[in-house]
This record gives sequence, C-alpha cells and structure tokens, in this order.
Amino acid sequence: MTVSTGCDGAPDLCTRTAVDLAGRLARGEVSAVEVLETHLDWIEERNPELNAICTLDRDHALEQARAADALRRRDPEAAAAKPLLGLPTAVKDLVPAKGIRTTFGSPIFADNIPDFDALIVERIRHAGAVVLGKTNTPEFGAGSQTFNPVFGKTRNPWDPNRTCGGSSGGAAAALASGMLPIADGSDLGGSLRNPASFCGVVGFRPTPGRVPRVPPEQGWDDLAVLGPMGRNVADAALLFSVIAGPDPRDPISLVRPPEPFHPVEPLDLRGVRLAWTPDLGLYPVEREVVQVCEGALPVFRDLGAEVEEAAPDLSGAEAIFRTLRANLFADKLGPLFPERRSQMKDTVIEEIERGLTLTGPDIAAAQAERTRLHCRVVEFFERYDALLLPAVQVLPFDVDRPYPTEIEGQPMRSYTDWMASCYSITVTGCPAISVPCGIGPSGLPVGLQIVTSRGSDRRTLALAATFEAANSA
Repeated sequence: MTVSTGCDGAPDLCTRTAVDLAGRLARGEVSAVEVLETHLDWIEERNPELNAICTLDRDHALEQARAADALRRRDPEAAAAKPLLGLPTAVKDLVPAKGIRTTFGSPIFADNIPDFDALIVERIRHAGAVVLGKTNTPEFGAGSQTFNPVFGKTRNPWDPNRTCGGSSGGAAAALASGMLPIADGSDLGGSLRNPASFCGVVGFRPTPGRVPRVPPEQGWDDLAVLGPMGRNVADAALLFSVIAGPDPRDPISLVRPPEPFHPVEPLDLRGVRLAWTPDLGLYPVEREVVQVCEGALPVFRDLGAEVEEAAPDLSGAEAIFRTLRANLFADKLGPLFPERRSQMKDTVIEEIERGLTLTGPDIAAAQAERTRLHCRVVEFFERYDALLLPAVQVLPFDVDRPYPTEIEGQPMRSYTDWMASCYSITVTGCPAISVPCGIGPSGLPVGLQIVTSRGSDRRTLALAATFEAANSA
C-alpha cells in the first residue's frame, strides 16, 4: 500500500504508510535496520534542500534499530506489544529528548542537550520507535512559518519556494517528503493543522488533556496540546494510540476511553448532521482554498450525510486567544527578558511584552468570555455532529515571507491574524483534524478541518478516515 504525497522519487520503503510498514516489520519481511538505513539515505538526499530534520542522531538511531531487531528475534511476544517497533521518527525541536540537542529554535538554547525525555518521547520510545533526531520549528514555536536563526528555514516538499507552515513544519515536511513515516507535533494556534494542510498530510489536534504534557509548564492551560501527524489518518491514529492516556502529573489529563483510537473504524454517515462554513462568518479566506474545500461537500453528501452552511458564534475568539497566548509567552519566557531580548525575534518580543502588561482583570475577562463562547459551542454541537471548514485561510506562501500581510485585499494586523481559522477552534477546546482535501489550480495541497465536540476524539478521527477513503476512491 502506497500513498500519493509530495515524496516524488523516494524509495519504496519511504513511501509506505506507517501502518503498512509496521506490519511488514512485525512479519519479518524487512528489518528495522534496513528501514532506518533507507530513511537515513533518503534524508541525506532530500533534507539538504528541505531542511526538515534539524538534528540527526544517526549512531544512536542505528543502535535502537539493532535493538529492535534483536528483541523481535529474542522475544516475539514482547516485540508484538510494541506497536511502533522499528519505525523511524524524529521529535519536534520544542520537545525535550534525552541526549539529543533541543534548541526550541532559539540561539539562547543552541547548545542545550536535555538529560531527560518528555513523557511523549518516553511513550514513543517505549512503543519501539527509533528516534533519529529532531524536526525543525519556528523560534519558541511562535508563528506558522518554520524558520529560526539556529537552523534556518524549512521548505515545502510540494514547492521548495513555498513555506511548509508551522510550528510543526519540520515534521510535516519530513512526512510529506518521505523522510519519516510518523511524527509528533504540538498545536497552540494551529501548529499541527496548518503545516498538515500546507504539506498535504494529516495533523490532529486532540482534546486538551488527551496527550499529557510532562513536564508541565502551566498545568491548567488547555490552549497548547501535543498530537500526532501522519501521511494518512490511520497512521496519525496509530501514533495517537501510543501517546494518549492519563498521567497524574498533568492536572488536565483525561482517562483513556474504552474503545481504542487505532484502528480507525469507518462511520456510516447516513443521517449524520454536518455544518460547513468557509470563513466562520468572521475571516477572509483565499478563493482557491474555499473552492477546494467546497469540493469535499459532495463526498460527504454521497455518503449520506446532511450538510448545511452554519457556524458556531465564535465572536470574541480573537481577543481571548491573543490575551491567553500572550500570558503564556510572558510566563514561559519572561525570566529570560529583558537580558536575552536581543537574541529573540520581534514577534516573540511582541508576545512577551504584551503578556507582561496584562492585569489580573484582563485575564479574568478573557476567561469569562471564553466560558460564554464554550456554552455557545456546546449548544451548536447539540444540533450538528461536526463542523467542516478550511484548515488554513491561505495557500502555502513564499518561504521568504515571515507571514501573509493581506488576504483577499484585507490587511492582516499581526503575524497571527491569518491563522484565525485554526486559533478560533483552539479556543473552543474541541478536537480538530486537518485532512488532505484536494489540490487546487496552483498545484498546492489544501486541508479540510473537521471539528467535533470536546472529548469526541475517536469521532474526529473516524470522520476524517471515512472522508479520506471516499475522497481517494
């Protein structure tokens, strides 16, 4: 089984789905060392142009692959309990990984080598994955365009003159080009969904707490989440099944539901009520993006779903997001400020300075407005089973542009304005996935965003998988 992505010219093992590759490894049809060496050779070929893998730990990766093969020979039962055994992956450079340079895209941490794994990395390793390095990210994850002063810019495999998006841009570009079969990411204002859309892969933002964040920074914050990426929904679900699950150190972590996240079972969409909105009634969206996403609606209707144009009332989402995001930046990076100000990019400085001026009443007002928004969203999902909308308001833009300054003639006031179709959904706390929807006249991929009610992560994945199967038939 192969997939059609931006990985033209990649070796066969680098184009296979993670699920297929895991099956071949389990059956002994290929060794973990062979899989890793093939991916390392392709990284050597492709990465110099794309710059998706920012740190490569080749020697330790080979040790892990040999250990995976040895375990499979020595103890097949133990090997069978590790669903990712032998699959290569790399960790986003915002996530600490023991012994691997982790810079957060900042010159301040250019030489940082953690002596511990974040919980998500522990779980990925425990499941048998071979961690070969780190994927590139914007400085401190700020902005949906992947560039930083440590490693430079990451390019889009579909068109290297375009951005791959961000902040999980290195992960998305590595997946789309065949350098990795699965990858982790994180999402505050769209950092899983935006690069997935730009690179023609899948990025899943789960319900906050579904994937614990350990060590926690602000444990009660539910804007920032960790999640999976893959070249299709099943691959993302495979990784999600490994990284999801409670941990007492994360105060908002959620218990695992009785039904598994993987495999993803298709849904019978007869009578399912879907709302579609091109713009949430609030934001400009490029015409080509809308046209491609509208092309998905007949697919759902042919499957028996009822689709009508509607959107929840998300007024106030922008102000909520800007306030709470700035508060997070000030809390996290304030101790480095102003001593290290000269080593930070302007947009990071902007976030910190805004956060440091916030008052208690400012934050309380944002939380109160968010509570009212939450109630409106709950009421909306009493009428509809899911919301469909574009994942991103624009097509991948010039890699040398920090961010779009206008959409359809409407000026963008800040570096985050063009991400509103993602960050407005972030504020709801609902699970959301970007699934490849189609290719527009420009030849660039467009992602459809599928949103379901808070806590219904399995339904989000199942809807995406059902659409994916029908759309590619």
